[in-house]
Amino acid sequence: MDLKEIQNLIKFVANSGVAEVKLEMDDVKITIRTTLETNVTEATYVQQLPAQAALPQAVVPQQTAPVVVNVSAEAPAAAVEDSKFITIKSPIIGTFYRKPSPDKPVFTEVGSTIAKGDVLCVIEAMKLFNEIESEVSGKIVKILVDDMSPVEFDQPLFLVDPS
Repeated sequence: MDLKEIQNLIKFVANSGVAEVKLEMDDVKITIRTTLETNVTEATYVQQLPAQAALPQAVVPQQTAPVVVNVSAEAPAAAVEDSKFITIKSPIIGTFYRKPSPDKPVFTEVGSTIAKGDVLCVIEAMKLFNEIESEVSGKIVKILVDDMSPVEFDQPLFLVDPS
């Protein structure tokens, strides 16, 4: 299972309203937990199982139950509400940091007013810390990535209200 498949699984679980999903395959064990109130993924654990733990086992046919996904009227309303915001995306692959160093304060908080050119975060790529500057002015509405999390190219980092 590659990183893109894992990210798609995380997005699916976050949007489905399920509280927790566990997936075990040959050499990968994944647990995804979300909070139902804000539909934000709390933690994702990916664990490589030791090679000796992946011994052949007897195959037992499993019965699969149909997946039921409840769609509420709040989901489209949230999508329409988010459409007025500008999304600031990651320009590179790396590790997202909200602070310039562990002993310094964060660059920005939810509710902070930012101007064009303000540093919003740093992304570490190959031992280089790249400052990510805002290309718009406005107010930070939501921070979409946890501190010290890996980010992909073009992954949304911040939602900004330009008004």
